[in-house]
Amino acid sequence: MAKLKILKIGDETLRRVSRPVDAITPRIQRLLDDMIDTMRAADGVGLAAPQVGVLRRIVVIETPDEGLIELINPKIIAYSGEQESEEGCLSVPGRYGITKRPMNVTVRALDRNGKTFDITGSGLLAKAFCHEIDHLDGKLYVDVALRMLDN
Repeated sequence: MAKLKILKIGDETLRRVSRPVDAITPRIQRLLDDMIDTMRAADGVGLAAPQVGVLRRIVVIETPDEGLIELINPKIIAYSGEQESEEGCLSVPGRYGITKRPMNVTVRALDRNGKTFDITGSGLLAKAFCHEIDHLDGKLYVDVALRMLDN
């Protein structure tokens, strides 16, 4: 497993739309493992494949309460409520902003074995789902921030 380079704001790859994963191959599984190592080394909550230069619809998220979640071709299928809170990003180091996101989010995705599953998260996990799926569509949290916070 390897630690990958995280792209920073200004890199045009972060603004491109990612392609769906057509088949779960050993290469995709290795990418998941490398993304997990990279996210953990950077002390992040989530990481999307475009952040490491791979334009595929792949996300990893890890929170203290829910543990590790791997999402391939994730889609938000339901959301409710609202939360306004601080948000940051490994691709926008040292900057934070206030965003408005749903309080509860349900995502449908494939796991690393190609099995479809649904997962619902609240609070931090709901925010992470939205944040990371935005990356797959070429969006950064700074695009939706209500205001940026001073460092």
